[in-house]
Amino acid sequence: MLKLVRQALTAAVLIALAVRLRRRARLPRAEPPPSVPAPVRRARGAGTVLAWLVIAVVVALMLGFALMGTSVQRGAPALVRAVTEQQEPLPVHTGNATPVEPAADPVATGEPTPAASAAQAPNCAPRRRPIDPRRVAPDVKRAVDGQWRRIERWLRRNAPRTYRTLGGPVRARTIAVAESQMGVDFPDALRASLLRHNGARGAGVLGFRPGARQQLTVRGIRDAWREMCARRPAGTWDGLLIPFLSYTASDGVTAYATGYATVSSADGTVSGATSRRLRSSYTLLRTVADALERGGTIDGRRPVVTGGHLRWKPAR
Repeated sequence: MLKLVRQALTAAVLIALAVRLRRRARLPRAEPPPSVPAPVRRARGAGTVLAWLVIAVVVALMLGFALMGTSVQRGAPALVRAVTEQQEPLPVHTGNATPVEPAADPVATGEPTPAASAAQAPNCAPRRRPIDPRRVAPDVKRAVDGQWRRIERWLRRNAPRTYRTLGGPVRARTIAVAESQMGVDFPDALRASLLRHNGARGAGVLGFRPGARQQLTVRGIRDAWREMCARRPAGTWDGLLIPFLSYTASDGVTAYATGYATVSSADGTVSGATSRRLRSSYTLLRTVADALERGGTIDGRRPVVTGGHLRWKPAR
């Protein structure tokens, strides 16, 4: 503020000197005769008054600009804060659920995790945790990729339409976002399988499960997990389970609900895909590959190709 005032006064002094020098330059070198008419002296006096009036106006304007600039500088931080608050949405918290982060990933655009309640299944209201796109153990990835290559090779040769239903690979970060929102760690075998094929359109190679409907994508897994956490009461569902295959449950006469085959985040075992519990997602893929290549059966169903589509028919 003081610096601006000093600059204004300096400018005023310089203007006054310039006006004075300009007026002297116009005066004749010889002294005017004593009979100089009075109107000339009045004109000089009027010019001096006008010059000082201009100086006063300039000083007033510069002081006004200085004060205005100071007030703008003081108000700028508040203005910036106000604009920022209007542009940035406030995070939405529901219980202990992790806020959905705005990311270009497909998993990050769903509903917030349901809040815990007294009747809700356990492990369904995870606390916020960092997104950690961990690396799959190399030996597990090699083993899982090897089983997928066997399945892909058979499908390309025998059931090309089913082969085209397989999803493409998914990013490790997309899986990590789902893990963060669900509060569980996907076992390495499941992650390796998703990194190669992010679900499928339809049940595909896992269609031997009675009523099998959809091999889930990462986003489908997250959504199905939330659905089960919100729908199932305590004792009938555990949030540590990871659904990966949907099917229509039935009492043998009428279809009545959607169920899911699951992978346990605790020990990696697979339940609901076959009549028995399997050790891992790798074991499930190896079972499918063996049945396709050797013409074997899974739970009494064998692979049959119709019009380029793989179908699992009851064995006779």
